[in-house]
Amino acid sequence: MRQRNKPWADQLIAENPQWMIPNPADFKGKWQELFGNRNPIHIEIGTGKGKFISEMAKRNPDINYIGIELSKKVIVSALEKCLVDDIINLKLLHINAEDMMDYFADGEVALIYLNFSDPWPKTRHEKRRLTHHRFLKNYQMILPKNGEIHFKTDNRGLFEYSLVSFNQFGLKLNAVSFNLHEDDCSDNVMTEYEAKFSAKGYPIYRAEVQFQEIMNGVHENEN
Repeated sequence: MRQRNKPWADQLIAENPQWMIPNPADFKGKWQELFGNRNPIHIEIGTGKGKFISEMAKRNPDINYIGIELSKKVIVSALEKCLVDDIINLKLLHINAEDMMDYFADGEVALIYLNFSDPWPKTRHEKRRLTHHRFLKNYQMILPKNGEIHFKTDNRGLFEYSLVSFNQFGLKLNAVSFNLHEDDCSDNVMTEYEAKFSAKGYPIYRAEVQFQEIMNGVHENEN
């Protein structure tokens, strides 16, 4: 969906560097110092308008959250949620997920959320999918040993592709749901997309996967 232009976005972002971090590369390996505590760091790649991550931050004050979003017109809505609720354990980064190694040190992130990522359905765009092995390799670096990824989507094709990708990379499938809202999801926090699609009766797919210390090496032979 095409987002409307927001001419006031730049000013709002510039006025709130305590939430929208203007120089994130400076904090590589130092994110806990910025938050002012030793709490674990969870990141959401593709945070959109921030419904999920802002709610997670409010529910879990003992966890530091970082939302990553490429679209400035979208992430500014997440910033507005921070302003309204004064969420102190949430930071926002207007960056490209492909460059995350420039912003996070090895093992610095405790958990990664991938929520309703662009499915990039055409085969020639496979490498752009956030569950492609080139992204998984980067996630493995910034997560600790046995670090986890929690993945949700409404796209059956992307979900099936991702399960195969996870398996080929050597990740352990801890939980898989082909219809999250029919399962026990009492602690589930919905995104904007999730609320929209589930209200129409569409199934929501979810997986929790975990890196293992012994990898099968398949990804190392890929381009």
